[in-house]
Amino acid sequence: MTPDKTRIFNVIDQYASRFKDISSYIGAHPELGNEEYLASARLKEELSYHGFEVQAPVLGLETAFIGTYTASKPGPTIALLCEYDALPEIGHACGHHLICMMSLGAAVGLKAVLDELGGTIKVFGTPAEETRGAKVPMAEAGLFDTCDVALMAHPFYAYEKSGSSLAIDAVQFEFHGKASHAAASPHEGINALDAVIQTFNGINAYRQQVKSSVRIHGIINSGGQAANIIPDYASAQFYVRAATRKELNVLTERVIQIAQGAALQTGCRLETSNYETSYDEMVTNETFSDAFSHNLIELGIPEEEIISGNDHGSMDIGNVSLRCPAIHPYIKVVDEVHTLHSIEFRDLALQERALDGMILGAKALAGTAFDVINQPELLQAIRAEFEQAVR
Repeated sequence: MTPDKTRIFNVIDQYASRFKDISSYIGAHPELGNEEYLASARLKEELSYHGFEVQAPVLGLETAFIGTYTASKPGPTIALLCEYDALPEIGHACGHHLICMMSLGAAVGLKAVLDELGGTIKVFGTPAEETRGAKVPMAEAGLFDTCDVALMAHPFYAYEKSGSSLAIDAVQFEFHGKASHAAASPHEGINALDAVIQTFNGINAYRQQVKSSVRIHGIINSGGQAANIIPDYASAQFYVRAATRKELNVLTERVIQIAQGAALQTGCRLETSNYETSYDEMVTNETFSDAFSHNLIELGIPEEEIISGNDHGSMDIGNVSLRCPAIHPYIKVVDEVHTLHSIEFRDLALQERALDGMILGAKALAGTAFDVINQPELLQAIRAEFEQAVR
């Protein structure tokens, strides 16, 4: 381990209790996406305390921010990504209160040596990852185009390499029919619920003709008011997922056509909309990912404990990964196997064990970012892989 890395890690340790306090506060005060006012305020305050220039709001998003520190010498631009939104009802069951402080802690540690290395650190506060992920409009606005790399780490029950994610569209179908008494005058009604049921039947039949990587799952979120009234309005919401955006565009169009067919069959009028933000697939930069794994090993994690990357659903960092080299590895913060988005994981992720894992994750992120800046040949290899993979 180089003296500079030791210095980085010592700085993270110096502020560890402070970082843990902020994480615990955010964990104890869960806020939904784009409503993370308490979390955003604490994170911005901490960045300012450590000498970062804070820009907020960003792109009109009140809880988004960018904290920037630029060295006196030129060098690569490192993007560290923060998430801090919670889930409805069950709070921080995905550990975003740990994610934000891993990235912020890494930024503070890296800043300690940046003036000697050269370069820029950008800490992106990205609200609403669970629903209307801010990384999507940020990517569309070109905010990551000038970044050399982007990285973050996610809490989990294992050390896992950065993997893939599915592109996703969130599609809502609203069917408008005509109400009528279901017993006295059914012939005068147009049943909107029938259109929803036909849509489900059509999608279920279509599943035979899709790849195994495809996911289509939905709910009926409005199905009528009473059994003796033919519903004049019914709606359904679907998540449609595929391995790539190119595949997903074709798939989503086919799902929409199924709903259009259901509307035609039943005589209903159909309105189609996206009820959440669409995400693109995650393209992990394997060279960059290997550098992160190497830092975990330097920090004392046995190589055999670092497992291969898997698909964990859909994430808005996918859109970032198509604009600059990116990784999204997983850090072990609990010693029991509990899935994300569960009450059990939430409760364990608030414990001291998880906070210690968070500090380790901050060090691994900072060490990896240091390597990118300090080893021009590593950055060159990362860039070459990126150009080959996504251009």
